[in-house]
Amino acid sequence: MAALFGGVGREITLFMGRGSCLRGWNSVVVTSRRFIRGLRRRPVAVLHPGGERETRVKSNETADQPRLTRGDAGGTGWERSRRRRAEDETFHAGAAARNPGHGSRPAAGASCSGVREQLGGLRFEKAQPGDKRLPKVVSIARSRAFREQQGKVLLEGRRLICDALAAGAAPQTLFFSRVERLCELPLDKLRQASLVKVKFEDIKIWSDLVTPQGVLAIFSKPDASRLSFPKDLRLQSVPLFLICDNVRDPGNLGTILRCAAAVGCDRVLLNKGCVDAWEPKVLRAAMGAHFRLPIFPGLDWNDISQHLPKPVTVHVADNVHKLMVRQDAEAAPQDAEKPGDVDSDANSDSDDDSDSDDELSRPYLEPKAYHENWAQRSTALVISGEIHGLSSEALQLAEETGGHRLSVPMAPGVESLNSAMTAGILLVEGRRQLMNFTQKASRRARSLTLR
Repeated sequence: MAALFGGVGREITLFMGRGSCLRGWNSVVVTSRRFIRGLRRRPVAVLHPGGERETRVKSNETADQPRLTRGDAGGTGWERSRRRRAEDETFHAGAAARNPGHGSRPAAGASCSGVREQLGGLRFEKAQPGDKRLPKVVSIARSRAFREQQGKVLLEGRRLICDALAAGAAPQTLFFSRVERLCELPLDKLRQASLVKVKFEDIKIWSDLVTPQGVLAIFSKPDASRLSFPKDLRLQSVPLFLICDNVRDPGNLGTILRCAAAVGCDRVLLNKGCVDAWEPKVLRAAMGAHFRLPIFPGLDWNDISQHLPKPVTVHVADNVHKLMVRQDAEAAPQDAEKPGDVDSDANSDSDDDSDSDDELSRPYLEPKAYHENWAQRSTALVISGEIHGLSSEALQLAEETGGHRLSVPMAPGVESLNSAMTAGILLVEGRRQLMNFTQKASRRARSLTLR
């Protein structure tokens, strides 16, 4: 049918009538190419003219445009590409008219310049498949030895990275999935870092979070002595020092650090038996406490003594159950023996004897309830882990400084409290006592001045 109509002129006139008796001639002008195009796309509907006016068979906009073949004069590749560009421009112009500011497609150069202006002139690179920088994220996150050897830490999330930058930490490499995520950070402090744009799927693979935020950064391991902490928090600090003794649970240590920052401790000292303070789980539980107060990890007891002021009183935290057992052991007579005691001693293991000798050789500290006055002037508090308990070095330091065993009374049948919970109770009470002591001292000084 296409061949039949191809030889005729551009327009033909078809004469159609109703019945054998024709009342008049009605003409329908049909464009051949449009008619053929319509046949190719859909069945043609039969039109019955209802008046003397001419009726033109119309098709959609796509059918109006002639379909070119390779044999057509205008069917070259250059012509087709030119028409496609013209159609794209027409489409985007119409979209821009419908949605001002959103329908136009910017050019490649304009897009790049807009992103650079949005980022304040910062440049970033896109990670290629097989980039070896991303696997380092896992090594830094999961290996304490690698962190200490390389002197790097991994921080993830906008809030934690912003806290680190505000404290003066030095970023090395920052990975982000979207430019919008990068714009949420202080861009003026990222000029010395390498910015790498990666796919969000890659961040999900290497991230330690269930729902990552799409931004993580590798920092040089911060030094507490070189960081600048918020002045408003430092002005509200009290002369209360926290010592963590063999706290090996990351969640407990992070919560303890968060409590210390909330209370306003002067500093936190961690001995070598504690979990690494820069482990990702500790960082998440601390909620930015690493950049709100000085934290000194990996210290031995000689270094801990050097970080404390002179004079200072060191108290240790203990639970009621162990405290009562200790008091019962001290109150029991040593030389009273019952029948059968000799046999039980003979059957006991040598390890139990050595453990009991160690308990008896440990320094004894006078017990004291947490609500009694124990925080005066410079005060340090030792919080121990739940598995190993207080070390002999901590007890000896408390004995030398005239400290006490602080306990939190509990209901019968409850063995002990969580280390983080005990630290929170004692730290809040210690701050309250120190504030009361400061207020009383200032009132006493004013009264003496008035006299």
